[in-house]
Amino acid sequence: MSAGSNFSRIKAVALDVDGVLTDGTFWWGLDGAEVKRFSFRDIMGISRASRQGIVFALISGETSLLIDRYAAKMAIQHVWQGCRDKAAALRQFAEAGGFRLDEICFVGDDVNDIAAMQLAGFSASPADGHASVRSIATMVSQFPGGKGAVREVLDNLFLNQ
Repeated sequence: MSAGSNFSRIKAVALDVDGVLTDGTFWWGLDGAEVKRFSFRDIMGISRASRQGIVFALISGETSLLIDRYAAKMAIQHVWQGCRDKAAALRQFAEAGGFRLDEICFVGDDVNDIAAMQLAGFSASPADGHASVRSIATMVSQFPGGKGAVREVLDNLFLNQ
């Protein structure tokens, strides 16, 4: 797929967090603090797409202050945490932003993302996404989650548009 493809209608991107923006692992400190690792490649991709007017959402099955911190850093205003129905959250994001579902890209990596991916106009998975997710994704990144997969998807959708 190349930039400027027939997916130029995409105006918004919804991202799962764990396994997409992170490598799907986390560390617990002895004090109970949770730590996750994010990629600056993905941060740059989101920043560049945001400057082009693309609106972002985070839709996570987990609840974490780190998600709030990431959203604040990236100026992402649409955030769903502890989400058990990501398809419903995607519909809410579409309604809140005034988007049609076919104008939204959803990036997910596991079985709880499939329903949202099937609703979106474009879907993507990191290279290490679950096989069932990769099989339905419009695009599978050559990079794993948390290591530039989001950047590759965004570059393919929006670079040079």
